[in-house]
Amino acid sequence: MVLVTCTVSGRDGAALRDLGAKDFQVFDDGVEKQVEFFLAPEREPAGVALVIDASPSVLRDAKEMTDAARALMDVLYRNDEVAIVDFSAHTYLQSGFSSDRNLLSRAIARVDVRSLLGDTGGSNIYEAVYLTAKGVFAGHRHARNAIVLFTDGQDSGLGLTLDPASAAVGPGSGRLTFEDVIRTLTAADVQVFAVSTENRPKVMTPQWLELHRNSTLLTPDARKTGIPAYTLYLAELARSTGGQLYFLHEASSLADTFRQIGRRVNAEYWLGFVPDPLAGVAPHTGWHSLRVSVPGHEGANVVYRPSYYVPAGPE
Repeated sequence: MVLVTCTVSGRDGAALRDLGAKDFQVFDDGVEKQVEFFLAPEREPAGVALVIDASPSVLRDAKEMTDAARALMDVLYRNDEVAIVDFSAHTYLQSGFSSDRNLLSRAIARVDVRSLLGDTGGSNIYEAVYLTAKGVFAGHRHARNAIVLFTDGQDSGLGLTLDPASAAVGPGSGRLTFEDVIRTLTAADVQVFAVSTENRPKVMTPQWLELHRNSTLLTPDARKTGIPAYTLYLAELARSTGGQLYFLHEASSLADTFRQIGRRVNAEYWLGFVPDPLAGVAPHTGWHSLRVSVPGHEGANVVYRPSYYVPAGPE
């Protein structure tokens, strides 16, 4: 079964929480599929991994960052489970998934940028996200899975540039790639909500992001936009997983931004469909396009990941 997380909002932007399975249509590679599994918002606990950049470049935002992490936990429901991860050159698990808010508060208190000043070797953002998706979420099945990533976006590990080819490395290289990260996240239905400490590029308006929601941002024409590569990849990470990119300096506080994320996670639906129930076989290897709609609600906006990935075999 393929699981799809989505949110639905009306013309006024308010979340629509009273929909049923019959309100949704799901298309896999353009072919409509029967919704076989359905969970409405708030029925089951969510799993939210807070992945915090603790490299020297975010030192000035460290206090606000940890305050906001606590604000996010206040917005989530008490039975939602939270994990705490921080990273610089290496990735550190401060707490696995737990609903114990006291334990999680102590884990957040251990996130200290100054303590990692000796962890030299850059800021390995996408490695931290990959390890969180592969390790922290392993063995946990939540109704909604999300990573909230706080970072400036300037990754040191993958060598990403405005050349789309830098997102992938030839087979057999043994190196982690940006494509590996996206494949892992979409296969596990983990959304990424990224909070950038950088300024929003002028062209990257909310309207521009919405216009490009169903197509990759990593194109040869990306050079013409003037968007820095590190911000473009953060936007692509959020877009491809059905999450969202936020900019710290646009909000009155980071805590307000995290509250927005918490409210969205709490308003998500969980849908499931079987790609080919008659054949009784798994879907074909590779990428599949997704489309979700609510035809009975004119003007509604549905947010979901635009594709999912099926690996060739056990990884």
